[in-house]
Amino acid sequence: MGISLEFFRISSSRLNGQKMIALNSPRILISRLSHIGDCILTLPMLSALRRNYPKAYIAWAVEKPSNQLLISHPGLDEVILIPKGWMGKPRAWRDVSRDLRSRKFDIAIDPQGITKSAMLSYLSGARTRIGIRGKWGRELAPWLNNTNVQQKRLHLVDRSLELLEPLGIRRPTVEFGFSVERTAAESMRQFLADVSIRGRFAIINPGASWASKRWETNRFAEVANHLFHSQQLPTVVTWAGKEERGMADELHRLAPLAVTLAPSTNLNELAAIMSMAEFFIGCDTGPMHISTAVGTPCVGLYGPTLPTESGAYGPRNLHIQKWHQDGSCRQRRKAENLAMRDICVDDVNRSCDQMIHQLQDRAKIA
Repeated sequence: MGISLEFFRISSSRLNGQKMIALNSPRILISRLSHIGDCILTLPMLSALRRNYPKAYIAWAVEKPSNQLLISHPGLDEVILIPKGWMGKPRAWRDVSRDLRSRKFDIAIDPQGITKSAMLSYLSGARTRIGIRGKWGRELAPWLNNTNVQQKRLHLVDRSLELLEPLGIRRPTVEFGFSVERTAAESMRQFLADVSIRGRFAIINPGASWASKRWETNRFAEVANHLFHSQQLPTVVTWAGKEERGMADELHRLAPLAVTLAPSTNLNELAAIMSMAEFFIGCDTGPMHISTAVGTPCVGLYGPTLPTESGAYGPRNLHIQKWHQDGSCRQRRKAENLAMRDICVDDVNRSCDQMIHQLQDRAKIA
């Protein structure tokens, strides 16, 4: 879908030290390349852009596998797949730059705030490149972007929305705008019918990209058994890759009556089955944020990350954290899961029971 540029200018008015940008139908690039969860948490920024500037042409530069979740988003005109490792390949620099410049972007927004995302904004040729000032703007990003915003809020969703202030968008309503693909929903409904799950169920996702974010599989099994025997609620265990499949198999072995293993899914099928669940239980990882995006509340477990900064977004979610395992991003990623180990089974069982009661109370009101 092509939309012509009708009006674009930079006015001299100021907003918190930034130049206000007035526009009607600009061509906008979002540069958020990686991490499924972070891409999901940036969707409210995309949705706010589309609501406020319905005539804009909006594209998103992203790497695999996060591109799967963006292709069907109604707020996007185009998903631009960027090859991983492109910065280390001179020919890729030329190809990426030529590809981006051919689209004649007026504005580039860099919510990721690192060199490779800011470099894409720079190579796009966009006259206005909105980025991050302060601790969240890392590496060379503040120098490659030319309209840097000092973010004041904590959560990644809210911080991403602050990047829209130079466009005159202030504190917009948070909407993920995510829609489940019809074929993915049909596939997951068939799976549930095949395993004779016809009513309510919970989802446990035991994996996480950082070992320091993971909770012990045997403890998840105890939670599944609690839900089954005390709440008559079966659990579907989702997984991705060989290592997580091993966790899922172990969970099923420890709680065979309570647990059903999900099939291998792509991200759209994962979103579909998440949308059908009563609630989600898991660590700070992409599937948790997918669950939030499709409207399924979460019981989240946190150790080396803070729920106030990157947790499941919104008041319906419950967060469990005994203490924060501090340090640099690299230190926390490489650390042992000490903070996660201090979360006991009873902590999670109580939160699950609380979640069930909250859902029952909402159902009565509805």
